[in-house]
Amino acid sequence: MGRTQTKTVPMHFRTMVKSDVPQGRDGKHKLIVTTILNDLDHLKGDSALKVPLGELAQSKEKVRSALNRATRKAGRKVATASDATFLYVWNVSE
Repeated sequence: MGRTQTKTVPMHFRTMVKSDVPQGRDGKHKLIVTTILNDLDHLKGDSALKVPLGELAQSKEKVRSALNRATRKAGRKVATASDATFLYVWNVSE
């Protein structure tokens, strides 16, 4: 009787070989977060970093979120505060 036909649906995106897919991820905030973490390693227990907000490429909130993700991943505890001019970051002692 009738033959069944398979209808192919066109793909929406282009394809590539998996081995060509970039594996590393350097986010927009990597430089500032790495710099803050390195400075925190050298910080005395009763001190805080004073990061000028005017020198941040992204908003204070985005940098704070990226720092939070990085410190959780590294198992570190830090605290932050801010005013109109600076982002303050310090190590939290247990």
